[in-house]
Amino acid sequence: MNQRDSAGQQMTGATAEGLACFETATHQFRCYIGDPLASVEAALAAAPQMVMAHVLKAYLHLLGTEPLALPVALECHATAAKLAASERERGHVEAVRLLAEGRWRAAGRVLEDLSIAYPCDALALQVGHQIDFFRGDSRMLRDRIARALPAWSKSIPGYHALLGMHAFGLEETGDYAQAEKQGRKAVELQRRDTWAWHAVAHAYEMRNRPKEGLAWMSTDIDAWAKDSFFAVHNWWHQAVYHLELGASDEALRLFDGPVFGARSSVVLELIDASALLWRLMLRGVDVGSRFDAVAANWAPIAAAGNYAFNDLHAMIAFVGAGRAKEQEAVLEAQRAVLDGELAAADNLEFTREVGHPAARAIQSFGQGRYAECVELLRPIRHSAHRFGGSHAQRDLLDQTLIEASRRAGFDALTTALVRERVALRPRTPLAALLEQRTRPLAKAA
Repeated sequence: MNQRDSAGQQMTGATAEGLACFETATHQFRCYIGDPLASVEAALAAAPQMVMAHVLKAYLHLLGTEPLALPVALECHATAAKLAASERERGHVEAVRLLAEGRWRAAGRVLEDLSIAYPCDALALQVGHQIDFFRGDSRMLRDRIARALPAWSKSIPGYHALLGMHAFGLEETGDYAQAEKQGRKAVELQRRDTWAWHAVAHAYEMRNRPKEGLAWMSTDIDAWAKDSFFAVHNWWHQAVYHLELGASDEALRLFDGPVFGARSSVVLELIDASALLWRLMLRGVDVGSRFDAVAANWAPIAAAGNYAFNDLHAMIAFVGAGRAKEQEAVLEAQRAVLDGELAAADNLEFTREVGHPAARAIQSFGQGRYAECVELLRPIRHSAHRFGGSHAQRDLLDQTLIEASRRAGFDALTTALVRERVALRPRTPLAALLEQRTRPLAKAA
């Protein structure tokens, strides 16, 4: 029987039961809740020839940037490539192949073309949006979704996710008011859309409105935190708001609780844990031995060399914990990428342009070579988007540059950097602290 999904698209090899499980999985994936992998396994059990179920399973393993998940994704691709498929489905199979090879740009282009031809293919839009994020392509984060929106309406399941993704793209391109508006609309339609909650959180972060951000995230915590595999990142946003307000004790409490209390080994959650501790350390907060546990969880993949953004945050944890051997493992893996010894594809550019100098800069900071840290960070700070992440995440590099400059005794540069930051964030205790630290420097200059 010819099965079609809720948007009317052909689902080759599907059965009624398999399609129902697949639709559950895609809903969970769109909202970042539940266990979409278990749901897609149920779909495959009911319909082993369902090509899009194999594709979704591959995407779920690839988009976490987990090195150990790659063999599963490759197996999914090998199976899907042998199955009967429509033209649209073959496009997805090709995108999986390219993504598994580390060819992020090419995979994103295939999915872009799919979305142009099939604008109601929600999975193509969502995976493409995530690839844009990992590549730091803010314009495509916005425009990939904007192109498809006119083809959608509230009558199509998943419309909320289009609004939430559009919100994040608007935020990353600086349209904060419209981003907040779209994100709120998404949450009104689907309160469990944790990506939309996150998009609005970013809009408040970028507008330097931490109090409003905390109020937003407190309105319905269960909606974005309960049974959500994106909860840690949203708790991270809460902690960043508290840091901006000078409430380091509250940020530490969140680290010890929902951010890293479970001692997660999930890469995306280790990134949040590493970044939060580093920000605390830059503010002069004693984080005790907390870096040790984070570093221990990074250690098994220290030499993976598969994604430069991960390398940076692994280095942060290793520097914070004083683990010299693992620091060198990160740098050796990056050198292998640069020398062509590791299959890298797009990660070669990510590493060369931003990841390697950024990782070296963090190590230099940890070794007290602050002038070297400054020299490494200054050339890359305006192109750091090229190795992925959000503006909010990459702000860590700017904060590190300010503190390294201060410790290196570069008084004029430090004053200039702080004035630059305070011009954008003039109303918070952190801004006041930075101004207080540099006031004597400005007088001396």
